[in-house]
Amino acid sequence: MACGPRDSALLAWILDANENYMHLTYNRDMEQQRPQLLIEGLRIRYGGTGPTVVDGLTLALGKGEIGCVVGSSGCGKTTLLRAVAGFIPVASGTIEIDGLVVSGPNFTAAPEKRGVGLVFQDYALFPHLRVDDNVGFGLRQLGTAERRARVDEMLDLVGLRREAARYPHELSGGQQQRVALARALAPRPALLLMDEPFSSLDVELRVRLGTEVRQILKASGTTAILVTHDQQEAFAIADRVGVMNAGRLEQWDRPYELYHRPATRYVADFIGEGVFLPARVLNPMNVEIELGALKGDVPLPCQQGCDTCGKGCHVEVLLRPDDVVHDDASALKAEVVRKTFRGGDFIYTLRLDSGREVLALVPSHHDHAVGEKIGIRLDADHVITFPTDDRRVRIPLKAA
Repeated sequence: MACGPRDSALLAWILDANENYMHLTYNRDMEQQRPQLLIEGLRIRYGGTGPTVVDGLTLALGKGEIGCVVGSSGCGKTTLLRAVAGFIPVASGTIEIDGLVVSGPNFTAAPEKRGVGLVFQDYALFPHLRVDDNVGFGLRQLGTAERRARVDEMLDLVGLRREAARYPHELSGGQQQRVALARALAPRPALLLMDEPFSSLDVELRVRLGTEVRQILKASGTTAILVTHDQQEAFAIADRVGVMNAGRLEQWDRPYELYHRPATRYVADFIGEGVFLPARVLNPMNVEIELGALKGDVPLPCQQGCDTCGKGCHVEVLLRPDDVVHDDASALKAEVVRKTFRGGDFIYTLRLDSGREVLALVPSHHDHAVGEKIGIRLDADHVITFPTDDRRVRIPLKAA
């Protein structure tokens, strides 16, 4: 099979990336421990002077950590990844990889000078090369024996040693993705970038491969960052997850913190499932919703209580499905409006007496009909409250 123009261009890029990588001058004290990836105050504009696509973004990723950026279409996450790769310039701010400044105002180190590896959305494997030749393609600077040893090491890492002599078209989608990963890891990049790496795979395979990829990256000690629209994929792979909205990074945190302690209302609404219920601040330690009172630390602007304040803004409580428990013995009832079967459990949409709706996660052996009223109670250990005027104040609450 002949090598087409696209393959030739990719061939040239991989050779440059692995044969011409050079170290730039450290911009700070080299003895100070630096994150493997450090982005500070990054701003990117279309065409350099057009609309802002990424606005004031700052994040850090330690050596060996896996980061993921999620967000809706057009939020700027792919633009961010392309800037880290060196494909587009930045208007302000800096990008630092392995202690080296590679992007800044009026300065963009070429992609091949950054020591980054790339895993493309469509894998970009060479169809005319065997699996082992694909993996070793960027290792031409090594001797024959050393190159063979590194290829074998990578194939063992991704579990494809037996497929070394096959061609890409003879592999499954998951196997092709692992070949692409092995090829990117072979040159020992300072940072691995992955752009929607599992988007072309079916859901079941994406979940399984995501777990495998995390194990592979951890086993190799590789620092990596990926972008995806799939929250579950991000949670399964990443140590830290960032949520982008209209070019801004709303929160960069551990997956657990994103779900249970969202920093903004946007993150609370974007991550996971849940509903907002109006609440009234009773005092500095208590708020009240129609399901009962909740105890927690109320932020200073709201501590005088809604009755004293007189502004009428109140607050809103975020309830997750696991905050509402099905309890037949409870006197509090709600009507089943909709239900979604998920194998081991149901997600029930329940209508309260006020007409407002909440979600409840219920074991699947509790199979109630739509229209039936069931008993519920709060088990709200991780409830978050936001002012209704969206002043971005977070209130962690516990059930009273």
